[in-house]
Amino acid sequence: MELEHKFCRSESLLTVTDGTLVEGYASLFGKTDQGGDVVQRGAYGKSLAALMAAGRRVKMLWQHDPAQPIGIWDEVREDEVGLYVKGRLLTEVERGREAAALIEAGAIDGLSIGYRTKRAEKDASGRRLLSELELWEVSLVTFPMLPDARVGAKAGDPADAVLRELAQAFDGARREMLGR
Repeated sequence: MELEHKFCRSESLLTVTDGTLVEGYASLFGKTDQGGDVVQRGAYGKSLAALMAAGRRVKMLWQHDPAQPIGIWDEVREDEVGLYVKGRLLTEVERGREAAALIEAGAIDGLSIGYRTKRAEKDASGRRLLSELELWEVSLVTFPMLPDARVGAKAGDPADAVLRELAQAFDGARREMLGR
């Protein structure tokens, strides 16, 4: 089987906190991507369990390039929305510093998964329903295939997002007042 990629972009932005912490959804369940594929709930479960059992992690890459790791995914999990990721860009790595700057400027906001399909079937409309995937990596990318997956999509209570936005607004106002 060949390694496949799914690019994901959402209406909410990928977030970077403190210049290096990134989070968002790399995949959303039940959404048809531009290639006609739909990832089903639970598709990553076996793969994530196998990685954990082996003491390995999903890799954080730049534009799916295995020669350019740019950080560490500290949290990769399925929830009711999709595949949520949270991690750190490594600013000791040149590309990690560049990625942080590009995300903060809004030039990069896409996430994309690199995986192998283990189980899938076609539905009546010809879409491929992906029910089991072997996840290899999650990349920061320029052009995601799934328009609803981007860095900055939040997991958890919507009130958390509101509080984060307020904190960012207060921080921006503080910086403005201090002239930074």
